[in-house]
Amino acid sequence: MPTPRPELLIEMQRRMWRVRAFDERAVELRHAREIHGPVHPSIGQEAACVGACMALREDDTLTGNHRSHGHPIAKGSELGPLMAELLGKATGVCGGMGGSMHLADFSVGSLGETGIVGAGIPIAVGAGLSARVRGTDQICIAFFGDGASNHGTFHESLNLAAIWKLPVLFFCENNGYAATTSLARATSVEDVAERAAGYRMPGVVVDGQDAVAVYEVTAEAAARARAGEGPSLLEAKTYRYLEHAEGEGIPGFYRDAAEIERWRQRDPLEIHRQLLLDRNLLDAAGADRIEREARAEVDAALAFARESAEPEPRAAFDVVFANSGGSGT
Repeated sequence: MPTPRPELLIEMQRRMWRVRAFDERAVELRHAREIHGPVHPSIGQEAACVGACMALREDDTLTGNHRSHGHPIAKGSELGPLMAELLGKATGVCGGMGGSMHLADFSVGSLGETGIVGAGIPIAVGAGLSARVRGTDQICIAFFGDGASNHGTFHESLNLAAIWKLPVLFFCENNGYAATTSLARATSVEDVAERAAGYRMPGVVVDGQDAVAVYEVTAEAAARARAGEGPSLLEAKTYRYLEHAEGEGIPGFYRDAAEIERWRQRDPLEIHRQLLLDRNLLDAAGADRIEREARAEVDAALAFARESAEPEPRAAFDVVFANSGGSGT
């Protein structure tokens, strides 16, 4: 099984801190009403997205969902344009027209993220088909939550990808809840990965709080896909520490404080920090410096976003109508 090199292990911690610091600031900005609309933080789930994305190549692609600030960051996005997008500025990755739930950063292969549950899964199948038609060995990874595994798009996509042996990784970030509905109340299987058997593809469950474990199973599935052996279904057991959507007044009655605290004891950043210390790849000062640098980067990103211009209202039509060459139609 592929094992990350020492420099990659350090970079994992850096990217997890970039995700954590970005989302913490996004939550603050939402409560201060500087960000309009819901914010779905990935705080607690950083090892899943970082471990998976770091097992990909630069030219591989991904699709996400509404909880998707972490995916482009994990793939290497610059924070300034991402923060500008959250603030609706013209310098945002989508020109300020996408916002928190609809990020797309083609510079790192992020094809788009959407608030429609499960909608990114068939897009990833299309990206896999595109790679096949173009004759490349690129792969696409589709990130989705456990709730999306009960949608028709999930089953249709797995079926088609399996039939055509497309280079797609279906990656379920199972945090136990579809908004406020627990997995046990809405899903017929204990592990979403069990559903892979119905489509004759590998189904793998991994500890989603362990970035190295996630990296290893993703790298193995990626190698299989590049070799023409088809898709895999990966399920990372993880947990979100905050609410489904911050600032939206969703009551927390559906889970108790003891459950949240149990998962906080398995903070992915602390688990990976300890691994780096145990392997003598960093000392405590070096680990602390990574956090400080990530927070400083977020501060700079926010300054960039605040200084950026608002988009011109007419720009909204640039992505709705095609310019037919001046005919006026």
